[in-house]
Amino acid sequence: MTNEIEIGRGKRARRAYSFDDVAVVPSRRTRDPEDVSVSWQIDAYHVDLPVLAAPMDSVMSPATAIELGRLGGIGVLDLEGLWTRYEDPEPVLSEIVGLADGDATRRMQEIYAEPIKPELITQRLRQIRDSGVTVAGSLSPQRTQEHWRTVVEAGVDLFVIRGTTVSAEHVSSRAEPLNLKRFIYELDVPVIVGGAATYTAALHLMRTGAAGVLVGFGGGAAHTTRRSLGIHAPMASAVADVAAARRDYLDESGGRYVHVIADGGVGRSGDLVKAVACGADAVMLGAALARASDAPGRGWHWGPEAHHPELPRGERVRVGTVGTLAEILHGPSSSADGTLNLIGALRRTMATTGYSDVKEFQRVEVVVSPYNPF
Repeated sequence: MTNEIEIGRGKRARRAYSFDDVAVVPSRRTRDPEDVSVSWQIDAYHVDLPVLAAPMDSVMSPATAIELGRLGGIGVLDLEGLWTRYEDPEPVLSEIVGLADGDATRRMQEIYAEPIKPELITQRLRQIRDSGVTVAGSLSPQRTQEHWRTVVEAGVDLFVIRGTTVSAEHVSSRAEPLNLKRFIYELDVPVIVGGAATYTAALHLMRTGAAGVLVGFGGGAAHTTRRSLGIHAPMASAVADVAAARRDYLDESGGRYVHVIADGGVGRSGDLVKAVACGADAVMLGAALARASDAPGRGWHWGPEAHHPELPRGERVRVGTVGTLAEILHGPSSSADGTLNLIGALRRTMATTGYSDVKEFQRVEVVVSPYNPF
């Protein structure tokens, strides 16, 4: 059975689905939301909420990483961002927020040309560690070899290697690429790596020894990857494909479980629900948390792709503010648009469909039901 369609006589393509294209189906059983558990565990770390914050300067500062940790999630700090380039990034954040649309990309390229300072990596991670929450920091594959030792010595709990796409078999004629398998084997901390958007790519990343795989490719609110590179991975299909790789790797490895984390396209509570329903253990939130009144971006959102020095594949976007970080995650909500009380919505859906924990809810029935809001 195949869902391939003919593009033309010389090209066929598989049909893939976004979160908007699928919906969860209630089952024969319901339960009380209070009886539902949304916690999960990655390596030695028990996490109350299936939520990691995306390592983006508009979302995470040391202060918001600490706050998210206290609320039950994991904040991931961008170790190539403003907080490791500037002793006091507040004036720079204010400037970015105030830029005219036509000037934003060029000026952000100049701002992010400031060198990364290893002592600031150490200082920011220790600030988070001193608060008592789980410490997570992110580097791109290109910067990992340069800064990983500083990151580990600063006491990071989870090391995130995050790029638009990350492969276990990067080929370069100019430089010695990062050997993920050797790197992860020699590291003393669990590594989360991605993005990956296909079964095969994810399986290769799992074989490197990663504790978790980020699923996605240019699907976030601030990405323009589809317009600039022509690359896009509809998230419902991508998560389900990578979940299949997790299942097969579990058998292949004799029981080693690798966590699947949806990274991109999870802007509202319904997207979070459907990410888990398609097989994700957790989600990485960007725009959803950038809407917090206490987020560094002050209603604006951008990622590292927005200031790439040679080929920007993202932009600074206005997402507005809807409430505090606590209200976005735990409510109460004064809106019905899915931007507030994300965890309450997940609990409610799990209760409505009769599932008691995240792993069980991954087995919920879904249907293809394209959504037209108009």
